[in-house]
Amino acid sequence: MSAFDLVFALLGLLLGLAIAEVLGGFARVLKLKRAARKVRIGWLTPLLGLFVIIDLTSFWGIAYSLRDQMDASNLTLLSVLAVVGVYHLAASLIFPDEPEDWPDFDDWYDRQNRMVIGGLLFANVATMVGQGLLDTLRPVADAAEGGGLELVLLYGLGALSLFGLLIALLFVHNRRWNVAMLAALNLILLGTSLLEDFV
Repeated sequence: MSAFDLVFALLGLLLGLAIAEVLGGFARVLKLKRAARKVRIGWLTPLLGLFVIIDLTSFWGIAYSLRDQMDASNLTLLSVLAVVGVYHLAASLIFPDEPEDWPDFDDWYDRQNRMVIGGLLFANVATMVGQGLLDTLRPVADAAEGGGLELVLLYGLGALSLFGLLIALLFVHNRRWNVAMLAALNLILLGTSLLEDFV
C-alpha cells in the first residue's frame, strides 16, 4: 500500500459520507414532496446542495492530482481529516434531518447557510494553501506545463470570483441575491473544475 493509498482511503471514506449526506438530503426532499404534506422547498437549499456536491467532486480531483506529492505522515492525515471533516459537517447541515418539520426550506437555509458557507470557505482556503505548500515543498519533477496564460488567468479569475461570492454569501441576507450568488457559484465552480484539467 502506497502512502497515497492510505491517505486516499481516509479521504475517500469521509468524502463518500459527505456526498451521501447531501444526496440523502435530496432524497428526503423528494420523498417529502411526494407526500400529502405541504412543503415549500424553494431554490436556496437545492442550489447549496448542488454546489457542495460539485465542490466535493472538485476536491476529490484535486486530491488525486496531488497523489505523488502526499506522504502518509500524521500531519497529512490530520490535515485531510480537518478539511474533509469540515466538508462533512457542512454537508450535514444543508438539509434538515426532519424535513417535515420545516414547511419552508428557505427558513432552514436562513438558519444554517452561514455555517455551511463558512465551512466551505475554510475547506477551499485550506485546500488552496495545502496545494500551494505541496507544490512548493514537494514539486513533481515531470509536472506538465499548464495551459496558456489566458487559461491560467481565466482559472484564477474564476477562483477569485468563487471566494468573493462565498464571502458575500456570509453577509448578504436577501434571498433573491442568495439565489443569484448560489447559481453563479455553481456555474463558476463547474467551469473552474473543468479548467483544472488544462491548467
